Amino acid sequence: MIFRHTEAVRSAHPGLAAGALHATGVDGTADVEARVSEYTARAQARLADGPESRFPEVLAWRSTYARMGLRPTQYRCASESLLRRLRKEGALPRIHPVVDLCNAVSVAYAVPVAVLDTVRITGPLLEVRPARGDEEYTTFDGRTEHPAPGEVTYADSAGRAHARRWTNRQSGHSAVREGTRRILVVAEAMHEGGADTVARLLEALGKELTALWPVTPVTALLTAAEPEFGLHDDGRVR
Repeated sequence: MIFRHTEAVRSAHPGLAAGALHATGVDGTADVEARVSEYTARAQARLADGPESRFPEVLAWRSTYARMGLRPTQYRCASESLLRRLRKEGALPRIHPVVDLCNAVSVAYAVPVAVLDTVRITGPLLEVRPARGDEEYTTFDGRTEHPAPGEVTYADSAGRAHARRWTNRQSGHSAVREGTRRILVVAEAMHEGGADTVARLLEALGKELTALWPVTPVTALLTAAEPEFGLHDDGRVR
């Protein structure tokens, strides 16, 4: 399978900085509480100086949503939603150790992080691209939606959408669950210096995964010159 952002997305959003990580061998047994607490504490320390709406990382995504014709305060990128919840409730929800860790890293770096179960994705392509309008998106409660034509989504080769409004909401279909063993993690930033932020995020997440599970994560920064991240069916990275 190949993951990539299409030229249409990159041309419309030249400030995009993105990276991907692949790991095989995760499960739902690791105790991530200490690591989640450390990353959320970093986010809370930053929130003590002002709300997430002032963060350059969040402002850049708000501007991106406005350019796409979406109200930024109605449809928030995932990291803003998590930061807002952390500020209001003092904690993040607990879902699955892998998801909990990725959410904590996301708020620490204020960058949207998607984590998908690769077994639930139909290859050979998973693309971040404008929707045609016929893709099927499955909500977390099992309903089917269709992204609007032109809406940026993660779409696989079967025409299944794995996200709504780009970094706003992931799909229940490819969400990490009890039986998940192989994951694809994607971090996307729009702010100035985003490439450095994404690189540091992926390095940190790779170290955490290695410490908590018997995995050897492989990461890559995705650029206009090298936009693809390829995976073999057996989980090896090309």
